[in-house]
Amino acid sequence: MRQISAALIVLAAVRCYAQDPVYVKDAAGRVTVRATRVAGPIKVDGRLDEEAYAQIEALTTFTQAEPQQGAPSSERTEAWVLFDDDNLYLACRCWDQHPERMIANEMRRDSPNLRNNDNFAVALDTFHDRRNGFLFTVTPLGAFFDALTIDERTYNADWNTVWQAKAGRFEGGWIAEIAIPFKSLRYPPGVDQTWGINLRRNIRAKNEWTYIVPMRADWGQGAIFRVSAAATLTGLRVPPAGKNLEVKPYAISRLSTDLVTTPRVNNQFDPDAGLDVKYGITKGLTADLTYNTDFAQVEEDEAQVNLTRFNLVFPEKREFFLEGAGTFTFGTTPVTTGGAPPPPGANPPPISGDAPAVFYSRRIGLNGARVVPIVAGGRLSGKAGAWNIGALNIQSDRDTAGAVDTNFTVLRIRRDIMRRSTIGGIFTGRSASASRAGSNQAYGLDASFAFSQNLYLSGFVAQTKTTGNFQTTAKFSAS
Repeated sequence: MRQISAALIVLAAVRCYAQDPVYVKDAAGRVTVRATRVAGPIKVDGRLDEEAYAQIEALTTFTQAEPQQGAPSSERTEAWVLFDDDNLYLACRCWDQHPERMIANEMRRDSPNLRNNDNFAVALDTFHDRRNGFLFTVTPLGAFFDALTIDERTYNADWNTVWQAKAGRFEGGWIAEIAIPFKSLRYPPGVDQTWGINLRRNIRAKNEWTYIVPMRADWGQGAIFRVSAAATLTGLRVPPAGKNLEVKPYAISRLSTDLVTTPRVNNQFDPDAGLDVKYGITKGLTADLTYNTDFAQVEEDEAQVNLTRFNLVFPEKREFFLEGAGTFTFGTTPVTTGGAPPPPGANPPPISGDAPAVFYSRRIGLNGARVVPIVAGGRLSGKAGAWNIGALNIQSDRDTAGAVDTNFTVLRIRRDIMRRSTIGGIFTGRSASASRAGSNQAYGLDASFAFSQNLYLSGFVAQTKTTGNFQTTAKFSAS
């Protein structure tokens, strides 16, 4: 009787997993991938020893983009897209006839050199708007990389979120497992979801890039960001929206003694404290609040020598400004890589590469090379239907070197129209101009029209106003 019961349980588990095919390609070449729910949690250890991997069909139809566009992958790759109540799981078993030739020599997170290692990557278009996406990459050493792209044009490698990745080796190659909490992603409301997805494997010894969706070779190594060409992910059921609240307080202090100054300082206690709060208003809109902000844990900038008369432009690395940073981008600008060179073909050709930087967040909290205290601030960013929304207000304090109290305001709205086109507007204001007495405001309207993969039209008009001075610039271009 116990043997019969055990057999029924195994049969039920097999039937649970034996649903529609996990990979379907229609007559027009469109690919659909089905995610499969697993009964229990997956241990992310780089082993693939859970029952689900034996019972669930693997994705194996990987196609080369380089070096032989359209040819099957020269090495077998097995991939799984699974989920439970809390996480989305991506796993791969990468076979290699010559595992000794695998290239894996980098462990730095988000290093641009990871693209020169063997790696497995997944791109997720969670709003299925075929414009925006999240990228997650892992190498055979377990090094990982995450980034996001906006409108297939802005690529930000300094964006980070909470996720797990583990890699392991086996006799015939290497294995990787990824677990991404649903709380770490933004997506539309509703339990049943349809996303975009693309999977990529890089076999570096052969300079081979293979995808679950056929991709064009002229898109280069950045083809993974072409979410408009990604597969459709179905079968995914996400947990109901909860109170996504994150609170991060901090407290620091200094104890100073200096007996040679006048007056003397003896055991002077100088405490300080602050607070950051993140709240998910909806799955697409997030509010950030900060008080007495401290950026002591932020990665420092790479040293650069400036031999020109123009200011250096450093990437934004402060967490408060990174979430949804692409929302505030104005015009059609070149790819933003967080200091790293953009991968070849990462984006459509920049249409208006000289679009003005109407909003540059590094101007907030800094006065030249000096840090200016931030008193408090708030920000709203995200997506609501066809609208991309960004609003920010920051109050900075004065310092002893001449910086005055300054309030910064930014409003950015952009609407998706047609298939991959946008129109939008931006307003920025600072209560104290950095160049002369008085306040400063900037206004702008921009539009981008993508009529096909090879034809783009874009334009913008912008005006800045500092007390007693106006300046207007406009440009229209096609590519």
